[in-house]
This record gives sequence, structure tokens and C-alpha cells, in this order.
Amino acid sequence: MKNNDPQRQRLIELVRELAVIEGEVTLASGLVSDHYVDMRRATLHHEAAPLIGHVMLDMLEESGFGPDEIDAVGGLTMGADPVAAAILHAAASRGLAVDAFVVRKAAKGHGMQRRVEGPEIAGRRVVILEDTSTTGGSPLEALEAAREVGAEPVAVAVVVDRNTGAKERIEAAGVPYFAALSIDELR
Repeated sequence: MKNNDPQRQRLIELVRELAVIEGEVTLASGLVSDHYVDMRRATLHHEAAPLIGHVMLDMLEESGFGPDEIDAVGGLTMGADPVAAAILHAAASRGLAVDAFVVRKAAKGHGMQRRVEGPEIAGRRVVILEDTSTTGGSPLEALEAAREVGAEPVAVAVVVDRNTGAKERIEAAGVPYFAALSIDELR
């Protein structure tokens, strides 16, 4: 990632201001931390959300996963949903076609009974997303769900990596891992 990118620098400022909360908290992974990163405060913010879309899209392109190499982005609801929408809109604003999808925690018991919602991803190259990753559990769950419906996950990308093992677990599952921001940049 380009560290001199003004959009990325502004995103760091906004995430610090909006989403980093100091104080002991138990994370979804069960780990205890002296801070919390509530990314929904940024991914659903009028200025931060568009920046997230552009910064993530740029990071993916710089890493060799531009719109010619990927067809769709998405991940486990709820953390990945606004990130996927931000990337979809950033791509559309550039005249690029990148779809978004949502992975439910469980398939619906009615209607189409789908676990993966949105445009069909079977046979398509997808990037699994997450807003903040600690152990990589949510992206790994979404990765498996995408594979089950016939998608080809080519990478995992997160907005904030807490540097607590997610990268290693995901790369051990056979896909590259990218993070737009590191927790070290936010504290």
C-alpha cells in the first residue's frame, strides 16, 4: 500500500477518531484486548465509507487483484456488508464492474434458503472481506461458504488487521491476505 496516499491517510484519521475505543473488552474471538475497533462506526459513516471503498479497491489493484482479476467481493454478515457495498460503489464510480455478495451465518429457512445472497458467485473469482480481523474466523467461514457454492476465492482483504494471527491462519487456508490498515497505525 502506498503510505503517502492522501485518501488512506484521511481514512486512518477517521478510523482513529470514530472507531478506536480504549478500554478492556472481550473480542468475538474470546481474546481480551485493551482497546476495541468498532468499524461499523467508520464503515457506515458518510465520509469514511467512500474512503474505505477506494482504499480497499486501490489496495486490491496494487496487490494484483484488480477488477480484471476479480468478479465480486463479500463476506460474513455484518462486518463485511458495508465494506462490500463501499467497494462496489467505488468500482462503479470508476466505471468498473465489481459485484457484492453477503454470506449469512446460516441459510434462511424460507424463500430461496440461500446462505450466500446477491448476484450468483458460482464459477466467479471473489475476494472475501472483513472490517476488522483478529483470528480470521469470520473470513475463513465466509471463504468456505463461497467455495461451497462454487465460487473461486482468490484473496481475503480486511480494512483493519489487529496483528493477532488472522493473516497466518488465512494464508494457511491457501489464499493471500491483505489489510488496508494495521492496528499499529491506529493507536
